[in-house]
Amino acid sequence: MRNYLAGLLTRAIEKTSKAGDLSLTEIPPLVFELPKQREFGDLATNIAMHWARTAKKPPRLIADAIVKNIEDPEGILQRIDIAGPGFLNFTFSKKFYYQRLRDLVAGKDAQLDLGHGKKVQIEFASVNPTGPLHVGHGRVAVIGDVLARLHEATGFNVEREYYVNDAGNQMENLALSVYARYRELFGDTLELPEGGYPGEYVKDIAAEIKNQHGDKLLSQSREAAVEFFRRYGGDSLLHTIRQQLSAFDIRFDSFFSEKAMRERGEIAESIRLLRERGLVYSNDGAEWFQSTAFGDDKDRTVIKSDGELTYFAADIAYHRNKLERGFGKLINVWGADHHGYVPRLKASLRGLGYDDSILRVVLVQMVQLTRAGEPVRMGKRTGEFVALQEVLDEVGRDAARFFFLMRKADSHLDFDLDLAKQQSSENPVFYVQYAHARVASIFEQAHRSGIVWNAADLGTIAVEPLQLAEEIELIRRMAQFNDVLEESVRELEPHRMVFFLLDLAGEFHRYYNRTRILSEDRELTRARMLLAHMVQLTIRRGLTLLGIDAPVKMNARSDLER
Repeated sequence: MRNYLAGLLTRAIEKTSKAGDLSLTEIPPLVFELPKQREFGDLATNIAMHWARTAKKPPRLIADAIVKNIEDPEGILQRIDIAGPGFLNFTFSKKFYYQRLRDLVAGKDAQLDLGHGKKVQIEFASVNPTGPLHVGHGRVAVIGDVLARLHEATGFNVEREYYVNDAGNQMENLALSVYARYRELFGDTLELPEGGYPGEYVKDIAAEIKNQHGDKLLSQSREAAVEFFRRYGGDSLLHTIRQQLSAFDIRFDSFFSEKAMRERGEIAESIRLLRERGLVYSNDGAEWFQSTAFGDDKDRTVIKSDGELTYFAADIAYHRNKLERGFGKLINVWGADHHGYVPRLKASLRGLGYDDSILRVVLVQMVQLTRAGEPVRMGKRTGEFVALQEVLDEVGRDAARFFFLMRKADSHLDFDLDLAKQQSSENPVFYVQYAHARVASIFEQAHRSGIVWNAADLGTIAVEPLQLAEEIELIRRMAQFNDVLEESVRELEPHRMVFFLLDLAGEFHRYYNRTRILSEDRELTRARMLLAHMVQLTIRRGLTLLGIDAPVKMNARSDLER
């Protein structure tokens, strides 16, 4: 819809600029928005107010001049209104929507190429392999996965990467925790280290080691044993994480090891390059990156006074590695606790000579689980948090994915476990999936009634019998699919697709409950079946992008029936 309107408006602006004293050397960005209230039209733009700043003319005067120069020979616009200080509101005609429906049937909107093959790396769900995934990790993982799906659907060459933090103190604490639990199995009593891991899963790993190796590790030196437990524990938990993500229908193209990067000397090389640029200095026995030179609020340590590398030093090298692999766009999906980390990382990219705009970071807020209106904080196995697997086991993959996407990433999310299991209109994912299944039931009923439906003949069905306002509204919403898809990619906001599907499903449910789709009027029946068919395809397309099934049969409570 935006493309159609942009063409008309661009020509009108050019004509307006040439016609009088409203000169314009460059057309300002044409930004279209959905009006907050339906009666204000289909799309609105504030282009007149942007132009007014350079033309030094009242925006309403400019808006009036633009409107006078809009040529619409095909009659795609029903009405143009100037509102408020100079907003232009556009209402499309039925003729336009009929053509849009024909275009949808012909598959003209099936492809949207925004990326043109540009290489994009999306790094997400990069949890330290020191424990199973919890629900917060699940939300990060789903948002990252759907961003990858959206980019792939719009012509980008996407690589999904998991950064394995398999070096540093946390892995040492995991090794010492497993070592302590292993010794306990032979009657020894060892205290867990400070910052250790008390979950039941650590005992399970220790038991696995005992079953495989018996007491052989007791005779090894403590250093050798701890190194074994570090490697075994990390590998075991990474395997568990991969299984959990796979059950969530999330895959990765690569797993990048921090430990291997250290061994290749990439961190030392990155610090050397920054030092050559005069951006690393010594103070109090430590090495510091001069990130304040690039807008950070303070300089950051890269090598501690004891010689240990910081996590920041590793991240500098890791992102340099990404850029050397030729990615034209980097997207990191992180927990909200990394908020202060973004400026220093962008500063390091600039310090190495890169354009920091190539990196975009999506920060994801935590999830609060509730059951019967009460917060759920403890897991059955971890004793500290609710594991993602527990949520998957209780509500299923589709509901979990949908609920994780129902709010903007940087907004807190309340996840109602009871609601996610309901088979009613109150459950958002069920509400959308049932709209898809409902169309299937219409076609089953049509088949039983002897109505012939041939998919090869869809292009021959007349759409003009669709005269109801609800029918035009369904076409209007479907015509917005690619606009929503483009916005979701541009803004890195997959929740927009969720909202779109909820709106489309709601419109269809209301239409179904008010309208007889199958009737004695053959042409009207065929037009309404075509409309329902396209609604089903649109919902399926959206659900597929979200990694959610589109079932054709579902059980529903009476609140979704007539």
